[in-house]
Amino acid sequence: QVQLVESGGGLVQAGGSLRVSCAASGKSFSIYTMGWYRQAPGKQRELVAAITNGGSTNYADSVKGRFTISRDNAKNTVYLQMNSLKPEDTAVYYCNAKQVFTLNMYWGQGTQVTVSS
Repeated sequence: QVQLVESGGGLVQAGGSLRVSCAASGKSFSIYTMGWYRQAPGKQRELVAAITNGGSTNYADSVKGRFTISRDNAKNTVYLQMNSLKPEDTAVYYCNAKQVFTLNMYWGQGTQVTVSS
């Protein structure tokens, strides 16, 4: 099992940048695919970006070219660098870990990102 704690959310103006981090505790961080999801008020939670234990990444079309997901297995941490932020990026951002063998999924508590126009 893994516990996830997000940090780094906040308020930023449109066009600005923000980096959110997710620290994982527990064993074998490297066997988890890590992802960032977001949920805006009144909307369903959606996948923003994911990175496999091998470093392969995928992104939602809405964030391609603006957001970058990365991981540091030595620090058990995954990052989401968000550039050129837009008001529509405003949401609670959740860290997710999916174990590659069992497909069990774990969630962080979420961190608020607010982009003002």
